[in-house]
Amino acid sequence: MSCRWPVLSLLFLTLCVPARGEEVGHVASVVKVAPPGELKEAIIAELSDEAVQIADAQGNVWATFWFRKSLPSDAEAEQVKNGLTYREIAPTTLIGAVQFAKTWGDFRNQQISAGVYTLRIAIHPMDGDHQGTAPTNDFCLLVPAAQDEKPSRMPVGTLHELSGHASGGTHPAVMLLFPNDQPEDTPKLVSKPGKIIALNVKRPVAAKGMATHLGFSFVIIGHAQE
Repeated sequence: MSCRWPVLSLLFLTLCVPARGEEVGHVASVVKVAPPGELKEAIIAELSDEAVQIADAQGNVWATFWFRKSLPSDAEAEQVKNGLTYREIAPTTLIGAVQFAKTWGDFRNQQISAGVYTLRIAIHPMDGDHQGTAPTNDFCLLVPAAQDEKPSRMPVGTLHELSGHASGGTHPAVMLLFPNDQPEDTPKLVSKPGKIIALNVKRPVAAKGMATHLGFSFVIIGHAQE
């Protein structure tokens, strides 16, 4: 599959990482580019045409994110006043989409092939198989673009099954979410413990007619330690 990456970058943001040698020099840039045609039309209609691209130290773009124009939430006025968390976004809600130009390792270090995937929010199961395997319980699961038909929510089991197609196995393809309680208006790359790099963004939310926002922190580099 051919990937066409735009050359015009509107804003460059340099990653500031302590001098320990891990992934220094990665850059995030905000660009105006339409979501890829691999996505279903109904999903494209929900996404912004302002994307965030991630490039390596050599300037090679390897990931591009498109986020939903506005996220739906059933949060009440008091929750909005106190500040939303991921738990005010219903599980399986469409968050956005991502295009990888090369194979990407998810938080379980599963190898996810280059291509286009939707991102849907999920809660980490608190059972014996998953207890203590991640620093938070919030994730986005990846679904191959061709298999995600519409932006509406879906049964949790269906999401897990479809996401397993992204990983090529039975376990979903996972992108860990860290809290981002004080999101900045501009996307930012940040360093986390364990040689983890996260993309911080601030996204609009419509909560029962109230306009608010929610900070996201997507783990784009790094995985669970054995």
